[in-house]
Amino acid sequence: MEDIYIKKVIEGDDEGYRYFIRRYQNMAFSIAISVVKDEFLSEEVVQEAFMKAFDKMGSFKRKGKFSTWFYRIIVNIAFRKLDKEKKWKNEPLVAVEDVVDDSVLNQLEQDERKYYINETLKVMNPNESLALRLFYLEELSLKELKDVTGWSDSKVKVILHRARKSFYSQLSSLLKHESKLII
Repeated sequence: MEDIYIKKVIEGDDEGYRYFIRRYQNMAFSIAISVVKDEFLSEEVVQEAFMKAFDKMGSFKRKGKFSTWFYRIIVNIAFRKLDKEKKWKNEPLVAVEDVVDDSVLNQLEQDERKYYINETLKVMNPNESLALRLFYLEELSLKELKDVTGWSDSKVKVILHRARKSFYSQLSSLLKHESKLII
């Protein structure tokens, strides 16, 4: 089905553009914010990524999925934008003495879960945040994650491993901070 819309974009048909924007705008923003950590920069990244994808649509070889190709464009633009803004922060992980019990997270309502997941991803290293979003939220395979990011097999596995540990550490810290504010 996407082949039809790819053809429409190449021909300049507005309906093709609309299809891709509606289909991918939310995930594009999610990927961008994982890397740049700023809503305004994320919007710029998404806009630039769509423009580049539409401009280069004729070069899409259709060997893989369109989404993988497009996500790779977003990732590349986001990291370039991050470098330009000089906001790259590779902060060390904060050690947390106590691990949050799974029952605490399970007690939260779904909206609260989403809030805390997104807040945790915002404070994480961009590579780790991106890996978690693509692997767990977008449900990309390890191979697709490798294709999107350009990382080696081993780097994908290492970053996912570190990202999981970092996520739980950051989430634990955030939940402890929130509980102190409530009490």
